[in-house]
Amino acid sequence: MTQTSYLLWLAQETPTAWWHDSADPDELAHGLAHGAVGVTTNPFLTNLTLRSRPAYWTARINPLPQSLTAEGRAEAWMRVVVTHAANALLPTYEATAGKQGYVCAQVNPAQAGNREAMLAMARRFTAWAPNIAVKLPATAAGLDVLEECAAAGITVTLTVSFTVPQVIAIAERYRRGLARARATGVKPGRCFAVMMIGRLDDYLRDIALDRRADVNEDDIRQAGLATVKRAYQIYKTHGYEATLLIAALRGNHHMLGLAGADLIMSVHPSVQTTLLQDGVPRTCGIDEPVPADVIGRLRSLPEFVRAYEPDGMAPDEFLAFGLTQRTLTQFVEAGWRLLETFQPAAG
Repeated sequence: MTQTSYLLWLAQETPTAWWHDSADPDELAHGLAHGAVGVTTNPFLTNLTLRSRPAYWTARINPLPQSLTAEGRAEAWMRVVVTHAANALLPTYEATAGKQGYVCAQVNPAQAGNREAMLAMARRFTAWAPNIAVKLPATAAGLDVLEECAAAGITVTLTVSFTVPQVIAIAERYRRGLARARATGVKPGRCFAVMMIGRLDDYLRDIALDRRADVNEDDIRQAGLATVKRAYQIYKTHGYEATLLIAALRGNHHMLGLAGADLIMSVHPSVQTTLLQDGVPRTCGIDEPVPADVIGRLRSLPEFVRAYEPDGMAPDEFLAFGLTQRTLTQFVEAGWRLLETFQPAAG
């Protein structure tokens, strides 16, 4: 008898759900076959699939009006990719009564501090399909937009988020928005609070190397896990309505360390491949603590302390955090800007 794949086991036998982290249609079909119940995309991944399969996507959109602005062109191409995935996830959305089945549509990352621009985009994007989760940055401005969206019943995903203080702020602002929605009779949308676990590890690795810190590679590989585990316990203690969504996995160790948690894992196809190999243990690691001596060494890095401690940063510091700037730059330069200039394949 053939053993159920690890990802199907995770989805069917544990509280942990998983979302597919790619915009490619063939990769999405594979992910759905192994139990994915959502899709995370960003400008980088959207541009990647457009440029790798231009004929496929061009056939699914009418010629763009010449009058569109550069930002309008990027939105138009993103809408094609996002709504394609949303249609594939619509049966899941309907079968779970809106608990799962969402597809992320990210606002222009170059507008991470512009409340008015991001709110206008959120209102446009949510109209694309019933199962859109508008992706906002976890900046002070993004948190304000989150609350307005929650009050209006718009489902959101808060991204460019790596730290305990960020996801606490997300949960608190979502709670305020929920209260406003209920007071006015608005049906609440959902809120997914991202923690980009692997990006935090990558960042701290660079910091440790630069400072010649007494931190080894095994410590670095547990930094993101320690941060997520602390956030998870805080969410459980406070009964937050937002759902943690762990993204940017760098290998099986991230999944195995968090399996069994009542949260969502966003899994790129490259990590899916390794998780689907024989011999991956079917164990739940969420309750296994990161050793105290590891956390002690990591505390020599001020950036880890800012990420790990609930009061490590205030919301008005989120945008200036080095890892936030690094990630926004990638999303802008290797994603959104390229969407603005994408040219359809010749017919």
